[in-house]
Amino acid sequence: MALKGDRNIVTTQIDFFADMVMERGGVVVYKTAGSGAALDQQAAEVEYAAASSGEIPVGILLNDMVDEDLTRTELNEHKDEMQKGSKVTICRAGWVTTNMIEAGVTPTANGQKAYLGVSGLLTTTAGVNPEVGEFQSTKDEDGYAKVYINLPK
Repeated sequence: MALKGDRNIVTTQIDFFADMVMERGGVVVYKTAGSGAALDQQAAEVEYAAASSGEIPVGILLNDMVDEDLTRTELNEHKDEMQKGSKVTICRAGWVTTNMIEAGVTPTANGQKAYLGVSGLLTTTAGVNPEVGEFQSTKDEDGYAKVYINLPK
């Protein structure tokens, strides 16, 4: 589990599809630009990018993306699972408690800037990494921290 229930979501967006298996709680980026304002444009996709340089963050993924054989089983709606290739819910503004933080990164409280890291993880390293928000706490004993997101910047 990458997100705890301790969160306050101010703005969400459901315009984008995701075509890969992903755990919720990380920062998704634009995979393709899509086409116009069409809500069901399959080309409007987000993903966890392997490298953060040059990527544009969209927000925090709020669904687990799974690849299930739906002829044999059902999605677990209590876990907020979505089938790969479906639309996803993205937090654009608000705060979440997540453990999707790069290994070795120890955020401090008091508004330390949060940046997009590799594979959707959060980091405190600036430079080529785009800013996505700020940490509102340090990591707890399970590796979770509260992070405030406000996108687009």
